[in-house]
Amino acid sequence: MLQKMEGIVIRSTDYGESHKIVAIFTREAGKISGVARGAKKPNSRLSAISQLFIYAHFLMQAGRGLGTLQQGEIISSFKGIKEDIFKTAYTAYIAEMVDKSMPDKEPNPYLFELLLQTFQYIDEGLDLDVLTFIFEMKMLSVLGLYPEMGKCAICGSTEGKYSFSIKENGLVCHRCAALDPHCLPMSPQSVRLLRLFYYMDVKRLGSISVKPETKKELKTAIDLYYGAYSGLYLKSKRFLDQLDSLR
Repeated sequence: MLQKMEGIVIRSTDYGESHKIVAIFTREAGKISGVARGAKKPNSRLSAISQLFIYAHFLMQAGRGLGTLQQGEIISSFKGIKEDIFKTAYTAYIAEMVDKSMPDKEPNPYLFELLLQTFQYIDEGLDLDVLTFIFEMKMLSVLGLYPEMGKCAICGSTEGKYSFSIKENGLVCHRCAALDPHCLPMSPQSVRLLRLFYYMDVKRLGSISVKPETKKELKTAIDLYYGAYSGLYLKSKRFLDQLDSLR
């Protein structure tokens, strides 16, 4: 059976001498994997649409296991991403996060829209760190993780100075911080942004300027939380951290 789907290539790997296996995150059916036969040949009609990050309408022949990619019509190649090593690295991390988090054939229209909007923002040149923080915070619910961001995770207070507690799964106020000696002190600005990134509609993102020291606080909190709860170990994340150290 032929299926027509709108999707983004989130993984593309060589298969044999001339083929590729692509994983496409689709609006209609979630993650779909298939063989693009002959895609490594320069004159193949599948060569362009089987490249990483391509956003297109795809025609897939379904099978018991892997499907077969028949053809596609490119909507966007995100040229701005592929021409910049930093944009490529951040986008690869986000794509791998989706790939490793989502089982095959489980529709998630919310995640598709989040992924597409984030790729568009990266392509347009918005702040890579901010976009990544937002995506990571939005991915938590997809992973079944729900840190307490609205009030103190211990006493429920909505007022005070907050730290971030991995142990208590969210923000803790200054009155309760002593209950977790390993909680991370955070500036009011970092707490405000962490909350904003968790709750905001990404389509309403405007211009956000974040100081380097605030970015460092946000990255530390998010990285530690993912390390403790997500179960994700991504090659692209290690490369991204190495690349960031060179900036």
